[in-house]
Parts: sequence; structure tokens; C-alpha cells
Amino acid sequence: MHKETEIKLRVSRETLAALREHPLLKKRNKSGWSRHELLNQYFDTPERDLAQARVALRLRKDGEDVIQTLKTRGQSVAGLSERNEFEWPLAKAKLDLKKLDDSCWPADLAELDKKTIKPLFTTDFVREKAEIAWGRGKAKVVIEAALDLGKVTAGKLSEEICELELELREGDPAALLELAHELAASLPLMPCDISKAERGYRLLAPASYTLAVPAPTLEADQPLDDAFTSIAWHLLGSSQRLAEQYRHTGQWRLLQDWVQQLIELRALLGSLGQAAPRPTTHDLRTELDALLEDWRPLLDAGQDDEDIRAAAPEQFIEELTDPRWGHFSLSLSRWLLARSWTVERANRGNRQGQAALANWLATFLKEETSALKLERYEMQPEDLAEQLPRIERVQVWLRHARQVLAVEETDRLYGELNKLHTLACLPVSDDVLQPRADQAAVVSRTRAWKALSR
Repeated sequence: MHKETEIKLRVSRETLAALREHPLLKKRNKSGWSRHELLNQYFDTPERDLAQARVALRLRKDGEDVIQTLKTRGQSVAGLSERNEFEWPLAKAKLDLKKLDDSCWPADLAELDKKTIKPLFTTDFVREKAEIAWGRGKAKVVIEAALDLGKVTAGKLSEEICELELELREGDPAALLELAHELAASLPLMPCDISKAERGYRLLAPASYTLAVPAPTLEADQPLDDAFTSIAWHLLGSSQRLAEQYRHTGQWRLLQDWVQQLIELRALLGSLGQAAPRPTTHDLRTELDALLEDWRPLLDAGQDDEDIRAAAPEQFIEELTDPRWGHFSLSLSRWLLARSWTVERANRGNRQGQAALANWLATFLKEETSALKLERYEMQPEDLAEQLPRIERVQVWLRHARQVLAVEETDRLYGELNKLHTLACLPVSDDVLQPRADQAAVVSRTRAWKALSR
């Protein structure tokens, strides 16, 4: 058994070809590219018991070699995944159930009748791989770069495989993100933690691809730095899965949710004050602003225009031919992994970053709610849109951390503030102004708002 640490990056055929000749990979390529035709059969029960337990079982034929592989439940953070992997060389291409004993088989599948495991789908592709190695400080890094081109086939359905996999062989996992980030500066690489097995299951049952990323568990006494990191990882991971599924299905609601994750990330990055000094977030905010400048107006325009909604999937495919989405995703991943906002920040920023979440959040919300002055917008509702950034900063923290506040009716406040935000996003018209004024009054009179703004 060994631990597999890798990052998957969806690419186009043109990018796949460009990667072979990329100067960075050519410089660090210690083995040259070798070509392998990999034929893979995946197995599960008719009820998909292995998939539900997040287990993947396959037979792989690589030339004359046959390998049985079991990948068990792991973790994935924004495309960087870790899983335990068990491999057994076999004499022939037939599943050996005896290998699946207690030393590797998950406990929650202990009662499963393994004889019900049957072939389900295939993932056949050509892999060109090379050993990429370099010195990182005093340590050595070795990464296997794999260029995969082929298809997933489930019955009569199929989907193209075209991706770059970077798997860590030696060194710090951060080096995977560093290499991917450097490549993404000039090439469109889409971080994507959907495995080839997940693609097969998605062909068989489109709803099987889980968009939900587990929400972070936040505690009142945990440091602000830790809470911020958890929320940011969650939003980034969600945005990547939404982008993957929207690319696949073109469902308008998925694009709406993707943009919402970007809005929340932007609000989060702008909320920490001296705990995350503005110079440390400048590049990330700039990249996010560029994405939102294009996609937020399109989303607003598409609410009542079917033609815009119908054209959006093609525009999104065009977006993915530009490096900026992948570059931002990898930039944020590296920034979060290294906790770059904490480097060389002032003592006051350090104190804020280490403050208990509940204490910091109460102070933050008091400052923001007091600055909003909602009573003004009861009289001047036409100006409410100018407060959207502040409303969104309050929203993102209420969404993810309101449970740590010792304040009544925070759920109601969050719901009412969402309604106000929706109205603030609408173009000014006679039909909007009075509802804005009325909703500002509703929010400002909630018990939670009064308690937080004291």
C-alpha cells in the first residue's frame, strides 16, 4: 500500500501537445517521455456499493502487465488529492477477490458479498509519462507527469479523457501546486478533482457526481486564521466542482452557483482587515475581479433572457481556453496552503489572526452593520447598490459562521439579508425602490441586527 498524492488538470488536446514541449518540463525531464496504452476495467456491485463507500476497484492492462488496484477513501482539497492505493500484479486479466482482505478492504463494506462485484465501465487511454525532478531548497522533488488521452465508456455512452496528472513521488506536496501554477501561467489548465472512475459513474447516472463539498466545522474558540482557511478551501473546492459540472451539462443553475462561489471568495478576501494585509491579497483580488467583471453582468442579463442562457455554455468553454480560471484556482490553492497572508504581517494582524473566531466575528459584524446605516437606505433606496461589497462581506460570514455567535435569530437575519442583497442587485426602477426600502427596514429591525450593531 502507498499513499497517492496527485493533482488532476483538465486540458484541451492543443494544451496536451504544448505540455510535451513546455520549456519547464523539458528542462526538468529526467527520463524522457514514455508511451503506454492503458486499458482499464472498473468494477462495482449493481447497487454501486463501492462508489458509495468511495472505493474504486479496477483491472489495468499495461502492455503484457495486468495490475489489480484498489483505491480507498481519501481526501481532496481543491484538486490536490490523497488516497490510499493497493496494487497487485496478476497473471491474467481476471479479478482476484481473495486479494481484497481485511488488510485493505474498508470496514464499512465488511458485510458485502464480493461475488456480486461485476464489470461496470472502462477507461482506455494512451499515457505519455515522464519523471520531472528538480531541487527545491535543500530537498529534491520528483513528480511523475502524465499526459492522458482517451475515453471513458459506459455502455453506449462515452466521454473524452484529456488531462494532465501530476503525481508526487518524492518531496513536499506543495511542489505539485508550484509546478501546476507555473504551467498555468501560460497554458489553460483546469484543476479538477473528478477521477476517471467518477466520470464513468457520471455517465451511468448523471446525478452521481456530487457537487457538495463538506462544509467546514467551525468552533467559537478556534483562531480566525483557521476558520478563514477552512471557508476559503470550501469555496474554492465548490467552485471547481461546479465549473466541471457546468462544463459537462450546461445547466444555468450551476453557472449561477459558480459565480456565487466567486462572489463569496471575493467578499472573504476583503473581510479580514489587518489579519490579511491588502498587499497579500492584491493579486488574488485582481484575478477575481476580472472574472466577476465578465461573468456577473452576464448572469444578471441572463435572468430574463433565454438566448443569453443558451449561449452561456459556449462562452464558458471559451473561458476555459484562457489560462485565467486555472491560474486563479492554483494561485489561491498555493496561497492557502502556505498561509501566505500570515507572512511578515504586523503584530496587530497576528493578534487578530489568532483571535477566537466568535470574538473577532462579533467585532467585525458590529463594524460592518454600523457602517451600513440601513436607516439611510429606507429613505434613499436608489443608493443601496453602493453597499453591495459590505453586504456581501457580512453575508459570507453569516452563511458559514453564524452558529458561533451568541446572538438570537441569526438564521432569520441571514435570510432577510439575502433578500435585501437580491433587491440591491436589481436595476433601479419604480418597482424596486419601495421593496428595497421595506426590506432595509425589515433587516434593521431584526433582533440579531440590533444585537450585532450595538
